[in-house]
Amino acid sequence: MRSLPLPLALTARLLPVAVLASAGWALASGPFAASPAGEADNKTASDRPSTSPTAPSTASASQTYRVSPKPCEGLGKKTVTSLVPGAKAAGKEIPSSDESVRRTCSWNALKGFDYRWLDVSYEIKKTDQTAATAYKERITKQSGGGAVPGLGDEAYSVVNLTTEDKQQTREGMVIARASNALVVITYNGSDFETKKAPSTDEINKGAIKAAKEAVAALEKAQ
Repeated sequence: MRSLPLPLALTARLLPVAVLASAGWALASGPFAASPAGEADNKTASDRPSTSPTAPSTASASQTYRVSPKPCEGLGKKTVTSLVPGAKAAGKEIPSSDESVRRTCSWNALKGFDYRWLDVSYEIKKTDQTAATAYKERITKQSGGGAVPGLGDEAYSVVNLTTEDKQQTREGMVIARASNALVVITYNGSDFETKKAPSTDEINKGAIKAAKEAVAALEKAQ
């Protein structure tokens, strides 16, 4: 069966990914944690413990995750080939301005008439609270989904259907928080022969499967 070229809308998607990576990822680290307010006491200067300007901050010392793992190693070969048939298992990492803050790997392939795209992204925040705030902001913008129990400290999945030039594309997103880290999965697909999209169940289950494996890889890498 012959392969068809990608529609313009899907082909163009490859270009803005790198642009968004450099433009948006600088903001992904979140605000620095506020310094704790001082407590009033009656201690004299000699009673108070001395501080050193070189001592590590409490937030830094308590970080569960310090750096992002290698994103293209976040999923096993079996998972990649099942979710993105025809894709190279090694994946392609998208350049980041700060790899300690955010790293993303992508897989995409057209096999016959079926197209699949999968992204795995790791984001490391300064504190658990910063990550929790970012998580809430993300899920607020992705209405219509629901919680995913048993995934990280909290997780959310949502699936949306879009149609352009009579071609359907169904995309699923899973956002999971594990302590001070966010794991974001984007998974979509189209059938260029029928112009229909894969079912909601297929895309949702695929995205959740990838998210569980990616979170496990995050925990193992530390």
